[in-house]
Amino acid sequence: MAASASIFKAYDIRGLYGEDIDGDTAERIGRAFARVIADLADKPVTEVTVGLGRDMRLTAPELAGRYRDGIVSEGASVVDAGQVGTEMLYFLVGSRGLDGGLMCTASHNPKAYTGAKLVKQGAIALSGEEGIGDIRDLVLGDGLDDEPVGGGEVTRVDLYEEFAERALTFIDPAKVTPLKVVVDGGNGMAGPMVGPLLSTLGLDLIETYWTPDGNFPDHEPNPLLPENRQFIIDKLRETGADLGIAWDGDADRCFFIDDTGEFIDGDFLTAILAEHLLEKDPGSTILYDVRASRAVADTVSAAGGTAEINRVGHAFFKTRMKREGSLFGGEVSGHYYFRDFYCADSGTIPALLVLEKLSVEGKRLSDLVGSYRAKYFISGEVNSTVDDAPARIAEIEERYGSIDGATVTHVDGVSVDFEDWHFNVRSSNTEPLLRLCLESLVSYADMEAKRDEVLGIIRS
Repeated sequence: MAASASIFKAYDIRGLYGEDIDGDTAERIGRAFARVIADLADKPVTEVTVGLGRDMRLTAPELAGRYRDGIVSEGASVVDAGQVGTEMLYFLVGSRGLDGGLMCTASHNPKAYTGAKLVKQGAIALSGEEGIGDIRDLVLGDGLDDEPVGGGEVTRVDLYEEFAERALTFIDPAKVTPLKVVVDGGNGMAGPMVGPLLSTLGLDLIETYWTPDGNFPDHEPNPLLPENRQFIIDKLRETGADLGIAWDGDADRCFFIDDTGEFIDGDFLTAILAEHLLEKDPGSTILYDVRASRAVADTVSAAGGTAEINRVGHAFFKTRMKREGSLFGGEVSGHYYFRDFYCADSGTIPALLVLEKLSVEGKRLSDLVGSYRAKYFISGEVNSTVDDAPARIAEIEERYGSIDGATVTHVDGVSVDFEDWHFNVRSSNTEPLLRLCLESLVSYADMEAKRDEVLGIIRS
């Protein structure tokens, strides 16, 4: 099967098993990855060592094996962690100073999908602009037609205990009180990865879909879709739990339900985490993405930190955090990055921090987020299919940028800020879509009216 260019995305490799990606394609990706990592590390490929992990998908054992075969056929060596959560692969690369790492996963996608997340030294993600495009060119071209030299070695490692010890250093476990918590692993990697840590904290845990199963018999492992989190909301209300936590398939993102059964948006969670972390490390810098509520910057400023806006995407967050030493970064999509975890995103550390914060402050999660909901009225991300995205963005900028009091910036797409409302419009990296995020500080009705007005231009 010839590989398709469509599998090479802005931040990872993703496609349908058997239709877009099969074993032969995976082996070619492995070979290309070894060469690209060698170039990035500025060393011969035979001196390269990379980490390898896989999730619970039914095709993962086969494809991870073929990625591994491709890597070692080029003469590079592999440290194979087996079935792990994605952040454990980042931990492997960062803690051992490896040249890179490949995680065989399709994250939150449905059963039929497969793919790979790729990082270079320091657990910094490859992107279409650095690395993934080069891998694509090698896989699709004739650069891999020569006979591989072979000779790479494979070492196997069990990371679970070591990872748990590291994750727990982010909190004081003794401060966590016996909260009642509903956890939903979505039959992904959260159960084996996060479960052992939570079980040491004296919590009243209600475990659901906690066993990895690539058939996803209960619901898809994507809590951002309302239909996939309805179960945990119902379970929380039925049991009277203090909060609910749900993870995506490879468990590098976690999502929170408060004690009233309401989903907590990623920008509000970023603000909550930032406030707690600034108590531990005062005066630090926090990154947040262009889509986020002003709640983040306002909270960081009130807590004595410095808030910096950033382009969307984990490669951009990790690279800047590494360069500038930022303490923490949060994205609306639920990716949360930590300086002291190799600037990598984690679905474990946010869960631990929220449990600690609730325990220390003796507050309900609805109390923490309620002040944000009463002041910041957010639209969430609204997608629109368009034929000419640049023209639409230019039209929007001309329309709103000329209004008195407007501040226009171009960190990612176009952002227009007014005193009591603001919005960002940006193009999708992979689809003919424009993405709108808008916020009003006046009222929910004001947000809806302004959202619909901007959407009218986008969709005209």
